[in-house]
Amino acid sequence: MIAALLTVTGLRKQFGEHAVLCGVDLVVPRSSIVCVLGRSGAGKSVLLKCLAGLLKPDAGEIRFEGKPGPDFRKQCGYLFQANALFDSLTAFENVALPLEQTTRQRVDEIKAAVMTALKNLGLEKFADYFPAQLSGGMQKRLALARVLVTRPSVVLFDEPTAGLDPLASNAVFSMIKEYREQFDFTALVVTHDVTQALATADRLALLENGRIQFQGTAAEFLASDYSVVRSFVNSK
Repeated sequence: MIAALLTVTGLRKQFGEHAVLCGVDLVVPRSSIVCVLGRSGAGKSVLLKCLAGLLKPDAGEIRFEGKPGPDFRKQCGYLFQANALFDSLTAFENVALPLEQTTRQRVDEIKAAVMTALKNLGLEKFADYFPAQLSGGMQKRLALARVLVTRPSVVLFDEPTAGLDPLASNAVFSMIKEYREQFDFTALVVTHDVTQALATADRLALLENGRIQFQGTAAEFLASDYSVVRSFVNSK
């Protein structure tokens, strides 16, 4: 049995009178791809932002390698839905930024790390390009290079295929699977793309009514006779 890298227990988040997360329990095994499915507005991105420390949960516990506390955030990379690249910075400068802000590495060490990250994702020839000069797929790879340059244990993907056509969506999920194997990180992906999640994820979780209603493999998800799961599947 694969050990749990990340365990979430009783996570709650409310905005005014609106309760978005009502006690989320989630287990993310080490070196896995876990996809969190849910309807629009179910709170998938809120969950991810709580895990990343971008939002403060109202209650609950996050354990990383069995230990509570904020250490998880130091081991976590976050890939934003719209990539969040800086248009005024080159590809090289975008990837260098987290190292410049969070480490005391020398300039030559940062340069070497950035060029390695760009090379690993096939972007070394585009180091001096600005994001607007890159295709959508290349921008996604650049955003991932910026995440991976800090060598995180966990990468959180926020709706990575939002607004993409099926072909591009397939390419993004293939990228996640390929680089997860290459760099041995654990991937937690929130997505509305059921087809790609079923094909890619080691485990699926369904967020509905503020709670995780199902956790299991794709085969278990499709075979489930739980009414909440069946209702979600039939609505797609």
